[in-house]
Amino acid sequence: MVEVIGVRFKDVGKVYYFDPGEHKLSIDDMVIVETARGIECGTVALENKEVSEESISSPLKPLIRIATPEDLKHLEENREKEKKAFSICEQKIAENKLDMKLVNVEYTFDNSKILFYFTAEGRVDFRTLVKDLASVFRTRIELRQIGVRDEAKMLGGLGICGKPFCCSSFLGEFQPVSIKMAKEQGLSLSPVKISGTCGRLMCCLKYEQEAYTDLLKRTPKIGAIVNTPDGKGLVVDNNLIAGTLKVKLNNTPEDAAPTSYTVKQVKILKDGYIKIDKKELEEFKGLE
Repeated sequence: MVEVIGVRFKDVGKVYYFDPGEHKLSIDDMVIVETARGIECGTVALENKEVSEESISSPLKPLIRIATPEDLKHLEENREKEKKAFSICEQKIAENKLDMKLVNVEYTFDNSKILFYFTAEGRVDFRTLVKDLASVFRTRIELRQIGVRDEAKMLGGLGICGKPFCCSSFLGEFQPVSIKMAKEQGLSLSPVKISGTCGRLMCCLKYEQEAYTDLLKRTPKIGAIVNTPDGKGLVVDNNLIAGTLKVKLNNTPEDAAPTSYTVKQVKILKDGYIKIDKKELEEFKGLE
């Protein structure tokens, strides 16, 4: 077992492990550590604890120090520099007539590098832009193209539910979301109803998927052939949450209304399946 602390560098970001040494840290303590990007200031998200050696990437980087008032002042100064750098970069983008949108700017704590995050429809040749920025800031410049989900996470905002974006309020990492999930949950396959502000499938589709997967194992799907107290029939509708079905019985007239049953009242003879045709896949491909 190895003693570690968990440090986060963004309000809602991935937690990284570091060696605390002799220090005992508390949640929200500010610390100075060395990362792949250089010296950084982060927030303790996980107090001293022991974890298995298999769960960490060895060797662990050691904690340099607990942040001092001078460190925190330097951090605030960097935030002000980032605002100015943002304006300058936008100006340079316009001068170079580049089809890209600047999203965010970050200074590393030791000012050894400035990172510019941007979105664009395709690949962008920003070599001239890098040279222009390097001549202004006299330090290492790194431009990173990010996706629309990352943009939403950085900028924040309100979702269609009226609450702050999940990605910017508590989701540390994005989870895979697919059209299949929306289909299995019986949602309307309308881009307006199943996509978030970022234009991609809503992250919250993932939250209830495990429950729906379990319900689908026990509930006959539409198209299933079942045995009911009134004879065999075809499932034409189901309500996974309520556990009810509508069955078109074989021994009733063609124009007769389906009969309602609970899941416990029927026995599956041949289950149906949830089908996503190629047209649907193509139509919603850009949402995933």
